[in-house]
Amino acid sequence: MNIAIYSGSFNPIHTGHLRLAEYLTAHRLVDEVWFVVSPCNPLKEHPSLIDEYQRLDMVILAIGDNPLLKASDVEFTMPIPSYTIDTLHRLTELFPQHRFSLFIGSDNALVFDKWKSPDQILSEYEVFVYPRKGYDFQFVADKYPEMQLLDTPIYDISSTEIRDMIRENKDTGTWLLPEVANYILENNLYR
Repeated sequence: MNIAIYSGSFNPIHTGHLRLAEYLTAHRLVDEVWFVVSPCNPLKEHPSLIDEYQRLDMVILAIGDNPLLKASDVEFTMPIPSYTIDTLHRLTELFPQHRFSLFIGSDNALVFDKWKSPDQILSEYEVFVYPRKGYDFQFVADKYPEMQLLDTPIYDISSTEIRDMIRENKDTGTWLLPEVANYILENNLYR
């Protein structure tokens, strides 16, 4: 099976994340998408990063019964910070029957040269890139011709904006699934 790894903080997961993952399976680019919840991103500071198990719970709630989407806690037992190349290698070891690829946003593609072993990732794994507003897609295409740039819809929202909306008691609208919104409310998160 072909599995796309969609790694992130998912702090919290929102409908934009889900629609992007569904794009990959709907267009038969991969068989499944695995959301890998990262305890810590080495290139980001997360003063508002909540417990990784709560973020994993929200991913599980968001996925629901969609058989093509999975939640993964593989990085919870790996050294922190976790690096994508190490995660991909670990998943390849654990699931040798699958072929893994990576799914990243154009914002991450623009700093891909700062990642650990970027050339190794590109030589060993297919990398799919979705557009993010304000990040030069053409620059990514020119710099990394081996990456597959996707014509996905642009979801003009971020988890940071959603956390701000929650803090300010604003309606998160359609960006949060009801199950995730209820979990956030019940656990008094992002207040």
